[in-house]
Amino acid sequence: MPKYYEFKVCGYYLYFTSHCIVEAMHVHASDNKLTESGSAKFFVKSSGETVVQDKGRLNDRELSKIQAFIKENYMEMYLKWTEYSENGFYEK
Repeated sequence: MPKYYEFKVCGYYLYFTSHCIVEAMHVHASDNKLTESGSAKFFVKSSGETVVQDKGRLNDRELSKIQAFIKENYMEMYLKWTEYSENGFYEK
């Protein structure tokens, strides 16, 4: 599972799974197990704003911090995403 970064944000790794690259750009946030079970899922828009599809085990404070991190770094993250997927940003 490709990680966007090797470090954690609010105690969670930010990553995507190779079988999910058929969807628009998104970010999973999960603990050390890097499993979708219990992970949060954020779809990323071209503005860097995110749409939370699944909150997972994260509380509102953690969600907000991760959303702010994604907004600040989404273009760099997008470059990593495009190494695996031809699908772009979430546009709904």
